[in-house]
Amino acid sequence: MPIYLGLDSSTQSLKAELIDTDHGILAASATVNFGRDLPEYRCPEGYLQHSDPLVRHSDPLLWAAALDLVLQRLQQSGAPLDRVAGIGGSGQQHGSVYLNDQWQQILSVLNPASALAPQIAPALARKTAPIWMDRATARQCAELNARFGTRLQQDTGSPAVERFTGPQIRKFAQDDPAGYRKTATIHLVSSFMASLLCGADAPIDYGDGAGMNLLKLKTLAWDREIVEFTASGLLHKLPCLAPATAVAGKLHPYFAKYGLKAGTPVAVWSGDNPCSLIGTGAWQAGTAVISLGTSDTFFAAMRQPVTDPQGYGHVFGNPAGGFMCLICFTNGSLAREQVKNDCGVDWQYFNSGFVPEAPAGNRGNLMLPWFTAESVPLVLQPGAHYRGEQSFIGGTAPAAVKVRAILEGQALAMRLHSGWIGEPFSRIRVTGGASQCTAFVQILADVFQTPVERLASTGAAGIGAAMLAAHAVGGVSFEQLTAQFAAPVEIIRPQPQHAAVYDSMLEAYRRFEAETRSRQG
Repeated sequence: MPIYLGLDSSTQSLKAELIDTDHGILAASATVNFGRDLPEYRCPEGYLQHSDPLVRHSDPLLWAAALDLVLQRLQQSGAPLDRVAGIGGSGQQHGSVYLNDQWQQILSVLNPASALAPQIAPALARKTAPIWMDRATARQCAELNARFGTRLQQDTGSPAVERFTGPQIRKFAQDDPAGYRKTATIHLVSSFMASLLCGADAPIDYGDGAGMNLLKLKTLAWDREIVEFTASGLLHKLPCLAPATAVAGKLHPYFAKYGLKAGTPVAVWSGDNPCSLIGTGAWQAGTAVISLGTSDTFFAAMRQPVTDPQGYGHVFGNPAGGFMCLICFTNGSLAREQVKNDCGVDWQYFNSGFVPEAPAGNRGNLMLPWFTAESVPLVLQPGAHYRGEQSFIGGTAPAAVKVRAILEGQALAMRLHSGWIGEPFSRIRVTGGASQCTAFVQILADVFQTPVERLASTGAAGIGAAMLAAHAVGGVSFEQLTAQFAAPVEIIRPQPQHAAVYDSMLEAYRRFEAETRSRQG
């Protein structure tokens, strides 16, 4: 009775999911919260504090320490790790790790008597890792876009984007040429974590690799011209590429101390968004997914790659084959939490408490929820913006009005900026922690006027990683895995009486966003 382990290294936590494909059940799970469980790494929200709000880096040793801890917790819980037949993984997209020429030697001789993090510390050519929240590469993006123009988006699926790995590498090479010269290998979070498990360099998969501005989608190979312009000699520092349905290597004996079997196949890891596409069962066109996590993302499978004329949306690889589109809204759960704290309410109030006091449409009150720098639309000057009643603008409005404003603002932004996809969908699936907020899910159904399906598990990326391991190692079909682990447990249907309200509100939101961005220049 084989089981498969999926690991999800996200912004704020590392989660582990064990699936039993013979019985179609979740066999065990464990979580490590970075801020709560590993405070010594000084990343309370998943990143190191910095005086510049556009700089968002994390400590790669934090992710290694979390890997030790989550496996230890699984072992202590009695999870049947000796039955794990394959391991898959998901990493937060766009994070990059810079390693020196000691890296491969250190990996090969990992000592189970010591912790993982201090052993790999000498291999870091750069002590911190820029993550997807970093926006400090505007100059590098301008240089890439000026050099390659529309070809960059047409060939890689995205224009140069501040949080993408190519611009991040270019900035590092320009700002710290000595550190760049010492760098022998540059991994994404996904391939870095897979390399730790294998004790050897693991490949980057097509889905995650497409989030770098370096991968040519038509050939699924590094674009040599773009790579060389990004940084001299970069091609030799990048891992090889492989599909997420392949095996990266075998588990290093280091991990046998947790009850895993040395030599267990490790599947190629992918990014959290491609893994979530699998974990929500949306790997075929016709179903859109909204993931409500640290950031909010809207994504779907695509039959043919279509790019966003505004440049906000992206095209990545679909682990099941083909492509997927994605739009990332940076202001997700952290923005919701800020409103919660400002209002002095709890999550139960978000779930339903505000509804009787604030009707759909919120009496015309609108919020642009840009509490931090935003990706869609690109806003580098953080700050929420309000329009409506004076009490709302002035901040004295009731909590119910403010709570509805952020939820409606986020839902309207998703609808407004997902129109370019051109891939029809008849249902939306929600995942992530905030997918348990019934009122928010109802708002999404009403704004899109589309049924929204809720899944049994909120951890789609980890489940998707385990499903990819079952497919890559055990040959289990995606159809079977979807039926077992991604079937909806609840359908929230749109309320037709709210269709006109939100159609009108969408236009008001569109104008408000355009006017605000115009004032900001």
